[in-house]
Amino acid sequence: MMSRYRDPLTKDLFSWQPPKVGVGYSDDVIGRGRLDNRIARLIAQALRDARDDGLSRADVARRMTGFLGRTISEAMLNKWSSEGSEDHRIPLDAFIGLVHATEVRDLLGFVPGEFGLTVIESEYAELIEERLLDDHIEELQARKQALAARRKIRR
Repeated sequence: MMSRYRDPLTKDLFSWQPPKVGVGYSDDVIGRGRLDNRIARLIAQALRDARDDGLSRADVARRMTGFLGRTISEAMLNKWSSEGSEDHRIPLDAFIGLVHATEVRDLLGFVPGEFGLTVIESEYAELIEERLLDDHIEELQARKQALAARRKIRR
């Protein structure tokens, strides 16, 4: 029996995955529970992702300090990412600084996601608007055809 030869240069049509359009972590990462615990898990995941990209917590703290113009320490990052630290929650400006420092844009999807909204890459906004316009044009054409058909019936 002959083994099948697979050409490594030929792409597998079934292996294609659509690009990730929305920005944000999955519910698997954020989990359930109290809002402050979910935020702590989100921050912890972003810090792990930054670490995987070669940024230590000290690096993140240094970058945040530079961006915010006030001191951010590793200890603060540790408390903000700890579910057990109830007295230490990340302020909004520090959250924005964390996004800047880590470049983990998936953080940005959390707050809108709480309201059923999705953050998308700006390059997809025009595609969505174009599709909505196409849908509207199709609807107008269908209405126009229905009016023309009624007019013909009356003749």
